[in-house]
Amino acid sequence: MSKRALITGAASGLGLALAKRYAQAGYAIAVADLNLDKAEAAVAELGGSGAGHFAVAVDVGHDDSMAALANSVATHWPEGFDVLINNAGVATAGSVADSSLEDWDWVMNINLMGVVRGMKTFVPMFKARKSGLILSTASYAALAGAPNIASYGTSKAAVVAVSEMLRAELVDHGIRVGVICPSFFKTNLLDNARGDQRFKAVAGHLMETSNFTAADVAEYAFQAGEKGQFMIIPTGPERTRWRIKRWFPEYYFKQLMKFTRAMRVKTK
Repeated sequence: MSKRALITGAASGLGLALAKRYAQAGYAIAVADLNLDKAEAAVAELGGSGAGHFAVAVDVGHDDSMAALANSVATHWPEGFDVLINNAGVATAGSVADSSLEDWDWVMNINLMGVVRGMKTFVPMFKARKSGLILSTASYAALAGAPNIASYGTSKAAVVAVSEMLRAELVDHGIRVGVICPSFFKTNLLDNARGDQRFKAVAGHLMETSNFTAADVAEYAFQAGEKGQFMIIPTGPERTRWRIKRWFPEYYFKQLMKFTRAMRVKTK
């Protein structure tokens, strides 16, 4: 039986890059996305249904939609599958004081609860198989402690936390768990972003000037996932920054604020 991977948010951006990388490694891909037309186009790009790929619509923000996803995947793959990547997500910008509660609810429901729904839906299948890999896309924003991304950063930090707990719960069942924490790279994350327009301009600038592509991030994540690595930080400078924050937190904070102020001036 060929290897199989279910990826949410797989019709574009990092999700599509991950789908391509796993397909290159011989996996059949379930391309799950809010937009079914785009998911079907992604399947065609991967090689079509003849290669074992299929498209399925899902809204990770709704319980019923996730239940329908589970039914559809079980129909295609009654024996189960090998890799789950909870990748679907949205972006918000704004401070703790200024972000609307509506934006908090929106981003937490999709970024955090969408991941929780994916885990809760498919963990029983992985436990029955006594094998598998569950990856969830967070962000370096989960670790950075940066200003003006309060709701987004918190949602991604929670993804890291729940992934840590799931890892401890599943290690004795032979199931690996990891979390992907990239920094800025060229992607379409800001297309539907909500909140502070000024910070979105900063984020857009950092994405456009990044040396990393979605394919770069997907390649690193694939290799790290294959090795069973938990904390997957695909962008090199952030691996260094993460270590500095852990070892020298006050120095890290001063450097973070220096960078933040410089970016504020540059994008005025």
